[in-house]
Amino acid sequence: MATESSIGSDLAIPPGEYLEEVIDELGMNKDELARRMLRPASKLSPIFKGEKTITPDTALQLEMVVGVPAHVWLGLESEYRLTLARQQSDAEQQRLKSESGLVRAYCYPQLIKAGAVAKTTKPIEKVRELQKFFGVASLLAIPSVRMYEPAFRQGASRSHRRSPEAVAAWLRLAEHCAARIDTEAFNRARLQGGFGAIRAMTSREPEAFLPELSAVLEDAGVALVLLPHFPGTRVHGATFRIGRDRAVLAMTIRGAWADIFWFSLFHELGHILLHDKRDVIIENDDAASSRTAREAEANAFARDALIPPGEYARLVTRGDFMPQAICAFAAENGIAPGIVVGRLQHDEHLRHEWHNDLRVRYTWAEDVA
Repeated sequence: MATESSIGSDLAIPPGEYLEEVIDELGMNKDELARRMLRPASKLSPIFKGEKTITPDTALQLEMVVGVPAHVWLGLESEYRLTLARQQSDAEQQRLKSESGLVRAYCYPQLIKAGAVAKTTKPIEKVRELQKFFGVASLLAIPSVRMYEPAFRQGASRSHRRSPEAVAAWLRLAEHCAARIDTEAFNRARLQGGFGAIRAMTSREPEAFLPELSAVLEDAGVALVLLPHFPGTRVHGATFRIGRDRAVLAMTIRGAWADIFWFSLFHELGHILLHDKRDVIIENDDAASSRTAREAEANAFARDALIPPGEYARLVTRGDFMPQAICAFAAENGIAPGIVVGRLQHDEHLRHEWHNDLRVRYTWAEDVA
């Protein structure tokens, strides 16, 4: 009984090396081979180097000129290409394996829940899913991508348990969601013209105001994206542009006081209207970043957009902060009473435990603990 065994070499040897040996034994040089094949020598050079594939036509010509059957040349070529592919595949597997340790930092379970990546237990498949999600050839490229660079520039924070990778994942998900929202081109005047309608929504329940709020913003060229909070982000919201004429306002969905939600919304709108549209601006719990001039401008914008400065000054001057007076003032200015209470507490005209029954807390079912 005979047994055949095939042993594949780990070395990728181009057929051109064997061809050199054959013509040398025949006392033929490369120029002579080219003339006999009616081909320029420059066209055969890549074959000798393994840079160009030996085709069936070339194999038949070599059979005629040097006497080695065409199937031998095609077999050598096939083995060479297969070995190259095997080497590249092995290298790719090692590279993917080396990046598998980064997966956890990018909030993979949260991305599964959002439907952004596939559910899998295989580390290498998770790396591939994240590469596809971020649109990168390697997870190591993410920190240098302009969209996510601000997250890594802020760095990690032990005191706030903030992870740049988690922030980048949250931003990318916001980017994906925004791309599916159809908006008009960004229009500054239309956005400012919608503030009255938005302020009137502050007295309504989320189920009622969210569709209308989205519609008002989309009409002005702003895509509103509400996302769960990702562990390790400490993010309240972010603004950025997609394309040339669309703005994105992304906010976390967490259990929060309604007045804080509305202040955050107008704060982000302030960034869109006041600051460089090329910037990706991320709001988080970092006290140092909140003291920057840009953040102060956005805070002032939100403060005055919600309660006109002149009206607020008159309220403070009167000094009547009883519930009835606050409700009357809120009704006159078309906003929820809780917004007035929140402002008075912030400015220390009211103690923080006073009149909280006039404030509303939103509870988001999609919240991530």
